Amino acid sequence: MIRIICVGKIKEEYLSLMINDYCKRINKYHKLDIIELKDSNIKDEGDLILKHIKPSDFIVTMEIDGKMMSSVELATNIESWLTHYSSITFIIGGSNGIDERVKELSKFKLSFGLNTYPHGLFRGILLEQIYRSFKILNNETYHK
Repeated sequence: MIRIICVGKIKEEYLSLMINDYCKRINKYHKLDIIELKDSNIKDEGDLILKHIKPSDFIVTMEIDGKMMSSVELATNIESWLTHYSSITFIIGGSNGIDERVKELSKFKLSFGLNTYPHGLFRGILLEQIYRSFKILNNETYHK
């Protein structure tokens, strides 16, 4: 199972369409679940996130100061993580970041660069990269 826990709802229809499209594409390869949590203060968001984390999860926090990697490297990591853990849980924090209690549980801090993205767009980018990873792992045309 791949789970994405994210703070905030998607309000823009065009982002919802993109996100739903990538969810359908990914589900052809692997079960995907998105958990949307209410925007709040960082401590309350942390409490909500912690309720959805299981001890058996491989937790990946999305952090600006995390490790950057190519799409091929991400694909290789996803394959390895799924081999060793029952599920991967990606966590996208709110506008104030991710609670320190959640960061302490993270097994991998992943960054898509130093830029700041709108929440919904970033969710779409993460989903696209997960989809790209499965295309790479299955030697299917898509990745260039």
